[in-house]
Amino acid sequence: MTARETVLARVREALADLPADRRTTTVPREYLRHAPGLDPHDHDAVVSLFIERLKHYGAQSHRVHAAALPDTIAAALRGRDAHSVIAPAGVPASWLAGWAAEPGNRVLSDDPQLSPAELDAVDAVVTGCAAAVADSGTVVLDGGPGQGRRAPTLVPDCHICVVRAEQIASSIPEIIGLLDPQQPHTWFSGPSATVDIEMIRVQGVHGPRRLVVVIVE
Repeated sequence: MTARETVLARVREALADLPADRRTTTVPREYLRHAPGLDPHDHDAVVSLFIERLKHYGAQSHRVHAAALPDTIAAALRGRDAHSVIAPAGVPASWLAGWAAEPGNRVLSDDPQLSPAELDAVDAVVTGCAAAVADSGTVVLDGGPGQGRRAPTLVPDCHICVVRAEQIASSIPEIIGLLDPQQPHTWFSGPSATVDIEMIRVQGVHGPRRLVVVIVE
């Protein structure tokens, strides 16, 4: 008998004395759909909360109109002295055109896939996203156009992520049903960080130390 069969047999034995109508139960699924105290239809409030959460986690954020996106990305890359950037398939060339025209700067493709050593030598990665959550300050990637595979978003030291304002929901339950469960999801809130046994926060352990989120209206 396997461990699973042993456990199930003990459960059946424990339930044997109960009436048949009490051997099963219905789990309530009436989850809170929206962030408490936040009107999900108040666009400005949702975006403002998202920015507040990003700041709390130590991420840098910019809220811009579409026309200012290339200049904002270029300024963020210059501010980190980045000269090599990965742009997954689907990232519009216009996002990096101005920065790429500067001497010494390179935009790299991940097709064919870059090796771990090649990824480690790159300064930054620029991607879009699948969704974002204001209440938790979370960004979700699913490998779709403009996002690429997971490794290039985890190895470079800086991740610049472009989030369209309409992709930001007030809470996690709002986006769960919109995401494709067949896709590999990456969820992150702020730069990668952990805390050791002495409660000292260390950034960059499991991913980029620097996260820049550009919110585009």
